[in-house]
Amino acid sequence: MDYLEYKGYKGSVEFSKEDDCLVGKVQGLGGKALILYEGHTLEELKADFIAAVDSYLESCADEGIEPAKPYSGKLNLRMPSELHARVANIAASIGTTINDFINKAIINELDYEEKTCMGYLRDSGAKNKYKKAKPKS
Repeated sequence: MDYLEYKGYKGSVEFSKEDDCLVGKVQGLGGKALILYEGHTLEELKADFIAAVDSYLESCADEGIEPAKPYSGKLNLRMPSELHARVANIAASIGTTINDFINKAIINELDYEEKTCMGYLRDSGAKNKYKKAKPKS
């Protein structure tokens, strides 16, 4: 899925059958704010996205509050205690922190998934960036 981007905010692009228009929502605000926008054309959607972000930022400034930032970089991760122990042991044995080890593991998985998905898209001509290959019957 592609996103709109403006002033560090990313917004989705979706189609509403019910309203027969394009709609979107700013991503990554974690429930601290809700910024929605719409338009009948992509140009209208982009303009409403920019206006919605600007309106949100102006409203925060008027009220003297700090605007919510998308994706703070903090993630509360839950895992089984056995997995936590394994991660801690490996991280210690290679001289890194648990946080750095998990970040590296996630980056490796994302790189693999993106290569796999992009290879599938290239071979199939599909347009959805994250569409997975269906098993052959």
